[in-house]
Amino acid sequence: MTREVTELRFAYLSGGVGGARLARGLCAVLPPERLSIIVNTADDFRHWGLWISPDLDSVMYSVAGLSDEARGWGLLDDRFDTLAAMARLEPEFPDEAPSWFQLGGRDLATHLTRSAALTSGQRLTEITLRLGRALGLRHALLPMSDEPAPSFIHTKTGERLTFQDWLVKRRAADPVARVELSRPMPSAEVLQALSQADVVLFAPSNPYVSLDPILALPGVRERVAARPVVAVSPILAGAAVKGPLAEMIRDLEGVAASPRAVCEHYGGLVSACLVEPEDAAQLAEERATRYLAGDTRIPGLSEATRLARQVIEAAERLCEGAL
Repeated sequence: MTREVTELRFAYLSGGVGGARLARGLCAVLPPERLSIIVNTADDFRHWGLWISPDLDSVMYSVAGLSDEARGWGLLDDRFDTLAAMARLEPEFPDEAPSWFQLGGRDLATHLTRSAALTSGQRLTEITLRLGRALGLRHALLPMSDEPAPSFIHTKTGERLTFQDWLVKRRAADPVARVELSRPMPSAEVLQALSQADVVLFAPSNPYVSLDPILALPGVRERVAARPVVAVSPILAGAAVKGPLAEMIRDLEGVAASPRAVCEHYGGLVSACLVEPEDAAQLAEERATRYLAGDTRIPGLSEATRLARQVIEAAERLCEGAL
């Protein structure tokens, strides 16, 4: 590697609440020319006739400083009058006016704009970049593909559910037998960002439903495998901070939830992983992946910024051969 480590370029693969929060920290410490954010779109779906991109919006709102950090999704201080009105109509229109997926009133502006732009033939990448600029983002926020890429959950009872039906409507109550991924082409911008990156960063996201959909796209895994990868563990002391990941590891891998289980799932891609100190102590003898102690809990901007600096420092040490 010829570029100085202080000039490293990063491609950050992200999805979910933890991924959105760390994205905000990374954007606070890295200039736009050194960071591209590649976001999962396998949980995108159509609702109320609108195209909803939950992970894209979570990252966009978080980086813009507009997200409801306590709730973990949506806009801060948003109102849900439209949702309440839809719930009133739902008994007569159960398919047209479902109220199980909560959309805020101001949040609807994003979905209306995105849907209208898609209908006019614009690419999701172009739309996302324009939405980001409208909210003050300076960094490139890239959907993983311009094509629909839905994932499906196959339950142990034999059902095939859309991701949002499983996660939100049924509250992830059904044990998972496997996750079915789509494999459309990644956008040219995504492939370029990965090709230009010196280091790839994995968000503290659910590997099965947030990062696997990105890695499964043609040409992505090969580009990631050619670069050092620094991950942040989504498992802390045997539990997920949010979401059903711990149960999914048990159901899909047959082992207890741990940072090692997550990294092993990635099949040798991860060079270094930031974990909680108690997890680092238990993984001290591990050599396939370097497990580095850090404070990976990121409830707010200050913690996200601190963790982002730790991630960047780990990447610099990795590229210097100091790990």
